[in-house]
Amino acid sequence: MGKEVYRCIECSGKASELYRDYNNGILKITICESCQKPVDKYIEYDPVIILIDAILCKTQAFRHILFNTSLNIHWKLCAFCLLCEAYLRWSALHGSEQSGDPADIIRYTKEWEFYVMFGLAALELAAFCGGALLFLWLWVGALQGGSVQLGPLLRALLLSCYSKVLLVPVVIWEHEYSLFCLGLIKLFVLTSNSQAIRVILNSCRRLSVAAVVFGFLSETLVARACQQLPCSI
Repeated sequence: MGKEVYRCIECSGKASELYRDYNNGILKITICESCQKPVDKYIEYDPVIILIDAILCKTQAFRHILFNTSLNIHWKLCAFCLLCEAYLRWSALHGSEQSGDPADIIRYTKEWEFYVMFGLAALELAAFCGGALLFLWLWVGALQGGSVQLGPLLRALLLSCYSKVLLVPVVIWEHEYSLFCLGLIKLFVLTSNSQAIRVILNSCRRLSVAAVVFGFLSETLVARACQQLPCSI
């Protein structure tokens, strides 16, 4: 497995390998030296099972995804979710202008308001991530004298926004969505963000929740400021 450092999904202890490859296709999962449990049982699991456990916000599933895989789709996932959110906001502006022609969707990207909404959604996401990372850098780095790697934290925050994919059904059935539904999706996203921070830092729940709350306040302030702009839509 090279010199990469993996993590035990049970105790977050470091491990040099996830499994040992013997001859004739015989594989043996590595046992953690700290807790004497398999370092990562998920390497034998179907991706659907891993996804279900991640949706349930299980710590073991988050450790597997964030530490023991080379999943680098966070920027693509971020762009996809921003597009869905931008279209949702755009359609809210033009809710009364509905057309039965499916070809009208081609004209959506030609509306400049759509790009404005995409920019606003990206700005709010940047404010959330920046606020959460700033809080963690100040609290862990400055006050506690620890070290904070912002790169893995940013990747964890973006990957943990996977639940924004639930916006896709809202986009498809736009006439059926409600503020309650969107509120539940937002709560689910924030819960996943908190769990991701907790896994990366191996910290207590209070610290991760505080970072998410600080990031959410930053996002809300930026959203309010954008609404007050003279050029606001």
